[in-house]
Amino acid sequence: MKKLFIVAGEHSGDTHGAGLMSVLAKSTKTGEKIEISGLGGPGMAALSSAIENWLEQAAVLGLWEVLQKYGYFRHKMEETLERIAQIQPDAVILIDYPGFNLRLADRLRKGGYEGALIYYISPQVWAWKKGRVSRMAEILDLMICIFPFEKKLYENSGLKTIFSGHPLVDKLKSGSGEELRDEHLLALLPGSREREIEKLFPAMVEAARRLSERDSELSFATAAPSDKLAARMREIADAGGLKDLTIGLGNAHELMQQAVVGVVTSGTATLEAAVFGLPYCLVYRVAWPTYLAAKLLMRIDYLGIVNVLADKEVVKELLQSESGADCIFAELEALLQDVEKRNALKSELAEVVGSLGEGGAYAQAAQAVRGELGIRN
Repeated sequence: MKKLFIVAGEHSGDTHGAGLMSVLAKSTKTGEKIEISGLGGPGMAALSSAIENWLEQAAVLGLWEVLQKYGYFRHKMEETLERIAQIQPDAVILIDYPGFNLRLADRLRKGGYEGALIYYISPQVWAWKKGRVSRMAEILDLMICIFPFEKKLYENSGLKTIFSGHPLVDKLKSGSGEELRDEHLLALLPGSREREIEKLFPAMVEAARRLSERDSELSFATAAPSDKLAARMREIADAGGLKDLTIGLGNAHELMQQAVVGVVTSGTATLEAAVFGLPYCLVYRVAWPTYLAAKLLMRIDYLGIVNVLADKEVVKELLQSESGADCIFAELEALLQDVEKRNALKSELAEVVGSLGEGGAYAQAAQAVRGELGIRN
């Protein structure tokens, strides 16, 4: 029996963690079992009773927001180190979430942990602090990355690295849903966090209201992550005069396949939209202290991962003061009115998605993990 301890601290990390766990649970040629514990979200917790669902506290965004919960994270770090010391897992798998996970890896090594330290879903050190890579190479045993350009970055540092492919590529097997697209439907996707919805959804609603005044045939839909936030989004839409907005629950992927264009908050959803072939513009706004810190630290020209992969602005980025209703309205109107622009954008999105592998990402990641554990597949 091999033991794994997995740590994910965001909704996307929970999704990837659950996907990896599902494959690891399958039998191998040797029949050796893997016992999994750790921290994650509802997806991971559903697969193992030894996974603590901590996302309500852990999934915060931005420097300022993290500092406000510093005491909680300090306590959680000590608690996690104690759990790992008691369990003595053969390997610890850290899924993205660098603010917590890189510190955890460092503390484990300094504390004498001798098991394998595996990072799955590379933190975006190429955007923030490339200097961290050398330290990561010292303390980690394996990096499993999901973007092709990351492999060379880590291998140059001496860290064993495997490109598993991006899990979203597997969703392409169901098709882009082009035949289902409604030429009058627009998707408003403000993200899954309450703060994002409060800051960005009102501007999306206002832009949509103006578009509906220009064209009465247009319809609008959004996807809420929970009943509570669905109710809040309804309040915002009603207050903004957008009475006909359809609010679904957890149906963002379906909406990305049905809408003709959309506006998407920066994050995993922007790559998901690209995978499903949705022409969209990207919006993002954080607290000003966080934004100013990011401007000083970022080492890339673009925020959206599609643009980072393409090394050019494929998707229009509307950041901070440009994330208001005026700019969203102008970009959505341009996409609606210009079919050639939409088609060109879809072609570029497909090209970017094509660089992310051919599928089977979780299976390849699981194979790499088993290899570190000495288990034959």
